Amino acid sequence: MSSTTIILLLSMLLGIQPVATDLYLPALPAIKTEFGAALSQVQLTLSALLLAFGTSQLVWGPLSDRFGRRPILMWGLATFTLAGLGCVMASSMHALIVWRALQGAAMGAVVMCARAIVRDLYTPETGAGVMSKALTGLGFLACASAPLGGLLTDLWSWHAALGLVMAFGAVALVLVIVCFKETVHRKNPHALHVKVLARTWWDILRHPTFVAFTCVSVGTYGGLFTFLASSSFVFIDLLGLARWQYGLLLFSMAFTYLSGTVLCRRLLIRFGVTRTVAIAGAGSLLGGGWMALNAWLGWQSVLGLTGPYYLFVLAHGVHQPCGQSSAVGPFPQAAGAASALGGFLMMVAAFATGLWLGVAKDGSALPMTQSIAFWAAVTALSAWLLVLRRGGPRV
Repeated sequence: MSSTTIILLLSMLLGIQPVATDLYLPALPAIKTEFGAALSQVQLTLSALLLAFGTSQLVWGPLSDRFGRRPILMWGLATFTLAGLGCVMASSMHALIVWRALQGAAMGAVVMCARAIVRDLYTPETGAGVMSKALTGLGFLACASAPLGGLLTDLWSWHAALGLVMAFGAVALVLVIVCFKETVHRKNPHALHVKVLARTWWDILRHPTFVAFTCVSVGTYGGLFTFLASSSFVFIDLLGLARWQYGLLLFSMAFTYLSGTVLCRRLLIRFGVTRTVAIAGAGSLLGGGWMALNAWLGWQSVLGLTGPYYLFVLAHGVHQPCGQSSAVGPFPQAAGAASALGGFLMMVAAFATGLWLGVAKDGSALPMTQSIAFWAAVTALSAWLLVLRRGGPRV
């Protein structure tokens, strides 16, 4: 595969996650109204997707080490597309939650394989740069997703937004069938043995590089998930934005994230991986803390909440390429298992955050801003105390 083909495929495979979430975020209030559901039930459509997404990776990772990335990708994308059809045709909130959970489980295979493919083909040092290029492509998809979701919901209904999610899965499946060549040249025949798998997971979990960079990834993703799970209700229901305006707001966030992935590549060239992550940690802490302070002082306006969060999202665009590629770097023979374990831990944090947001809702923006500030602190402390001190090689 040419480098262009690899970047295109990785962008599509990694981009399936923001497509599956951002496209339907503007539709959440419409889903709540149509089914007459409680807010906690509506948020469960996102939390269940992400919990299944994280948990399933623990199965997909070892399977991909044993049988290769290509068959797992095809199964995952085919199931994602079929589950997407179920979401479009769902006639109750319970059915929608079940189909979204199945879609999340299938999405786990796709994103896990994408992260593992980077380690299959590149060294950890080179992989961070390649991952940042792929996540730039993801950023373009995220930029388009929210405005399209809002537009489709306004013109037709939330069914149309989820229909486009299904179509994306089908296109990605065709691309994998036509373009993707297997990247695992020496499959591990023992990858599924219980004792081998337990020892592999234990070795991964106690490796300082995995711990350091995974903590950064978990922290920055926790802040992003908080915004995804609660922002539609804050900005549409509380602050009165129209769905298309909220879609444009998400577009601006996605564009900022895209800019962060470009900034990441420039920082990597000049400072290396560890110092790049430490610099971005300052941006995370400043953005999250400033946002929480504005809300606490009563400045709960669109500008007061989004202004600081742009800084957090810019840093997120730096943390994710470095965190995801570097955490898997020490495990060339178990890239699938390491990728799966990192993805699982991120989604556990996201699911716990979703549960807390459902309990803490008080009709204000405070639960959202407090949670983002918490995850910003986790990100910064992980970058400074773990990555900068002993988290990995200086490039």
